[in-house]
Amino acid sequence: MTDTTERLHLEVAGATPRDLGRSRGAALRGSLGGAYTRYAELFRVLGVDEERERDAVARIVAALRGWRPALIEQLEGVAEGAGVEFSNVVALNARTEILALGEKPSSECSTFTTEVGARRYGVQTWDWHVELDPFWHTHAVDGPGLRYAGLTEQGILSKIGVNEAGLALHFNILGHREDRPEGVPMHLLSSVVLSECRSVHDAIELIREAPVASSSAFTMLDAERAVSVEMSPAGVFVIEAEGGSVQRTNHFQHETPLSAQKSELYEPDSTERLELMRARLSEGLPAASADLVRVLLTEEGEAPLTCRADMSQGYGERWATLATIVTDPVARTIRILDGMPTDAETGEWRELTV
Repeated sequence: MTDTTERLHLEVAGATPRDLGRSRGAALRGSLGGAYTRYAELFRVLGVDEERERDAVARIVAALRGWRPALIEQLEGVAEGAGVEFSNVVALNARTEILALGEKPSSECSTFTTEVGARRYGVQTWDWHVELDPFWHTHAVDGPGLRYAGLTEQGILSKIGVNEAGLALHFNILGHREDRPEGVPMHLLSSVVLSECRSVHDAIELIREAPVASSSAFTMLDAERAVSVEMSPAGVFVIEAEGGSVQRTNHFQHETPLSAQKSELYEPDSTERLELMRARLSEGLPAASADLVRVLLTEEGEAPLTCRADMSQGYGERWATLATIVTDPVARTIRILDGMPTDAETGEWRELTV
């Protein structure tokens, strides 16, 4: 591992799910409570009161007990290690599902895969509320199952990452009118995919049998294949790469879930970003691995592949590109820039190898 930034990095390890959770929680003992407090404020800003949050947590716990009870043990371990309430840890891991109960428009992430020479890469901007920038970190996870590494948030088991088998996973939120916090949270599903699956094929099969009741897309790649898997209450739909690339923003591409999309949340921004990415890829970018991040640069007046916060707005409306990520599944590496694509040449990257 090459560690060149001051951003927090966790080495999470444990022989059992509970031990794994305790390892994570202990490392975050001084800050995880603050992360939950900030998220609880965001839930309220977006119209999700305490009663709806508690109800969501209870339904999600019930779903997890019936699907992967080891996840409950791991989340209990996080709470024990950090000295916080178990329900708060569940709420953090289900933040996508809880936030979906609100109806506020947002600006979100842009992702693509591409082939340069004989190698396949995944590239993404992670756009999120600028107020939550202090609460994300990198991690390497060594517990039951496959080792994996990547980027996540305080107390959340996984987000974007790559595992030791050479499977990389990128993450984009989607919105469907039937979304509800009843199944497996997407961030927990990410951890299961990375710890259990050795290939894109294996990951698709696992996702198809998971109790999904909310919407996101996992863009996944290995040495042989790249796909974007759209998940929603309407089902699981696989978008295959075309011309060696798959591109993803925040709207459905398959017609079935698209027909019931919450278009008011991400459009027209999402379509405009997708069209800009595709135009740049069709023009021949990236010609070399050093050009990967250039695809996501934004000039004045262009769709915001690079997102800059409008600090005149309030909490819940200030979006920024907090991190830029490049995965190389063949090398089993993930490179994470603490900042925007515009910082790629001058900023410091953290590279994790599994």
